[in-house]
Amino acid sequence: MHISTPSCILRTWSVSDAPSLSIHANNPDIARWMRDGFPSPYSRDDADRFIAMAQNEQIAILLAIEVDGEAVGGIGIHPLSDVYRRTAEIGYWLSQKYQGRGIVTDAVRACVPVVFATTDIIRIQAGVFHTNLSSMRVLEKCGFEHEAVHTKAIWKHGQFLNEHLYVLFRDRYESRKEPNARTLN
Repeated sequence: MHISTPSCILRTWSVSDAPSLSIHANNPDIARWMRDGFPSPYSRDDADRFIAMAQNEQIAILLAIEVDGEAVGGIGIHPLSDVYRRTAEIGYWLSQKYQGRGIVTDAVRACVPVVFATTDIIRIQAGVFHTNLSSMRVLEKCGFEHEAVHTKAIWKHGQFLNEHLYVLFRDRYESRKEPNARTLN
């Protein structure tokens, strides 16, 4: 998959991304906003393992965020299962060096129409730590609505955090149609 946005390219992960991934992801200020499955420190072996998993993924959409010719972040949309099977979860991260440029906003805006056009998902959601105001702003700019606060739902670095749940519904999205990206296969 290859998606062009105004600020970045979203594309399938490649083995050649491992050096860049291990550099940009190896930052405790990135890991503090991520679930514990995101290693910190982030080694070359971690990058190799992630890329191998991403390349073999059959259900989720896992894409590198490319800027200036290198992978500097990632975005993923994971369909949920069982009674949540018409819901997907979106998550993303970006190297500190590239933050504040609208790159993640462009990436989210580009992935949403792909999910709604190619799946039967009717709801995309994101859980955000209450301390991650930047991520909340990204979702709000992309049309996500604040749905709930899950109090003390997260245990991270020895403290409880509240989780803010944001959601975007297919019908509301389709009623406003904001295309801003091209998908090339």
